[in-house]
Amino acid sequence: MSGIFEKFPGTGTNETQNKEPEKAILVSVVLNDADLMDTDSSLDELEELLKTAGGVALGRLIQAREKPEHATYIGTGKLAELTVLCRNMYADLVVFDCELTPSQIRNVEAVLEGVRVIDRTMLILDIFAQNATTGEGMLQVAIANLKYSLPRLSGQGSELSRLGGGIGTRGPGETKLEVDRRHVKRKIQRLEEELAELAKKRKTQRRSREKNGVFHISLAGYTNAGKSSLLNLLCEDQILAENKLFATLDPTTRRLRLPNYGEVLLTDTVGFINRLPHHLVDAFRSTLDEVVYSDLVLVVLDATDPKFMQKTQITESILLDLYRKREVTPPPTLYLLNKTDLPESRFNVSSFPKKYEHVCISAKTGAGKDTLLSRIEEILSQFKKPVTFLFPHEEGGKLSFLYKNASVDEVRYETEGIYVQAICDEKTCGALAKFIQKD
Repeated sequence: MSGIFEKFPGTGTNETQNKEPEKAILVSVVLNDADLMDTDSSLDELEELLKTAGGVALGRLIQAREKPEHATYIGTGKLAELTVLCRNMYADLVVFDCELTPSQIRNVEAVLEGVRVIDRTMLILDIFAQNATTGEGMLQVAIANLKYSLPRLSGQGSELSRLGGGIGTRGPGETKLEVDRRHVKRKIQRLEEELAELAKKRKTQRRSREKNGVFHISLAGYTNAGKSSLLNLLCEDQILAENKLFATLDPTTRRLRLPNYGEVLLTDTVGFINRLPHHLVDAFRSTLDEVVYSDLVLVVLDATDPKFMQKTQITESILLDLYRKREVTPPPTLYLLNKTDLPESRFNVSSFPKKYEHVCISAKTGAGKDTLLSRIEEILSQFKKPVTFLFPHEEGGKLSFLYKNASVDEVRYETEGIYVQAICDEKTCGALAKFIQKD
């Protein structure tokens, strides 16, 4: 099999950059309880995914059914219609907007004769494989791919049947299918052990930041909303920021200097998407923890997107699910309505629900940057703030308490006592309130 879904880390270069885009037909089934508008929206997103992977959509085929057909997902009539469509449009590929079983893929490919079939998950995995650049990113993608493939390993013929446990069922040894499965499981285990070591390092780094009182802010949101562009604007950096889905897979952390607060850390994270495969969510757990354990989350939204509110709700749902799974209290969240320099953003900005605290900004022009930085300072000051202490010399023992519970920036020994500048939370400030110097 060539083209889409064969490019995983370590398997070679991305062929889609060196040949004509693969031509595809998109297929979706509208079930009884589904909304046709939601189906169109999902297919629009699928088309963008296909474009990112290096393909082009020639057309769409939608079928309304009570439930998916067991053998081919779509009915016999629609399958015949799909066959004609592929033949007339010279399609190379059919992409289903769902997750197919291995038998469904084989059955549909048998009818289409020469046209390959993939599902939504396979397409997303392919894009992640193309965009992963660091060792950790490649490990995460490889694990997700293997976990997706494991239940799809299959064989044909009696020689691949399972060994029994009674008389007349014992065979000569392990079947090829069982050997393949055992090999994949061992590989998953080995990769997960490597990833666990990297996750341990991340955890150590987080603890170090907490101990030193360094604030950590994460950029989260739907893929292609402009997170990397905003990081470049705020930190005056030049990390990769492309107009395509999942341009960022590996977290990028930079120092951000706030005008009246000092330095904090700002991390750009992997983008979200509707129905993000659970294989990827599990594999990218250590990466997503950068969002979960942040002191502040900045949710970036594309204010020009026609599906603006739908993507806002999807992002909120994914974040809440992550917090629930980690059993943590959601950190403060500030919504950033990006691309507000464009006229298409006006309606979305004016109708944005008041329950979401937000700031309008443009990563392109820089409009709203000062407002955003000021609001970040206000939020952070509610939790930790710069404080100057003056300890009498006989109270010098308080310094050890401060080193354990705050980030100490400067210590000066003067005639009147010990001056200490530190960043402290409310609890620490309360314990040492009588030594705080007023401005």
